[in-house]
Amino acid sequence: MKKILHIISSPRGEASLSIKLGNAIIEKIQAANPGSTVTENNLVNKQFPHLEEAHLASFYTPAENRTPANLVAIKHSEESIQEILDADIIVIGAPLYNFSIHSTLKAWIDHIVRAGVTFKYDGNGPEGLIKGKKVYIALSSGGVYSDGPMKPFDFAEPYLKHMLSFIGMSDITVVRVEGTSIPGIQDTALEKGINSIHLN
Repeated sequence: MKKILHIISSPRGEASLSIKLGNAIIEKIQAANPGSTVTENNLVNKQFPHLEEAHLASFYTPAENRTPANLVAIKHSEESIQEILDADIIVIGAPLYNFSIHSTLKAWIDHIVRAGVTFKYDGNGPEGLIKGKKVYIALSSGGVYSDGPMKPFDFAEPYLKHMLSFIGMSDITVVRVEGTSIPGIQDTALEKGINSIHLN
């Protein structure tokens, strides 16, 4: 039995291919691990906040000194980090917008990457503090970015891999549904993406 955390960053709801691909990944995990549970964090529906001064002030205030205002400001960060710590597997849905990730997913990353909490610096440099997690990234795009002339324009995969590894989650598998705006590819793009899912 696994505890699965599904991070959703697409605003397209039922039409979202990254959500459909993420759900397909979760279904395969559940089939391989009966009894597994799923916690969903929809960053769009929750209106996940971009970092403001109040958030940063709360991050750098020692826990015992936090004011009621600090506690409100740090709530999203604390809850999101706890969700990750509680999970065995994290599935992140990431549609490619303007060659990168949706701003809500960037905001989530800004809230979970915290010095002294999810990473630290020592004499050897930075060390990620979130260990033992498996991450699947369900990446959707209208073009084809896994290979070919457009690959250098995909800033989503390398960014996500770097940031997640930076806080210790380096066991990452990327699954793609791509070419969804290209005639001759779009009709089978989701099926191809689902068929490419391999649990490891």
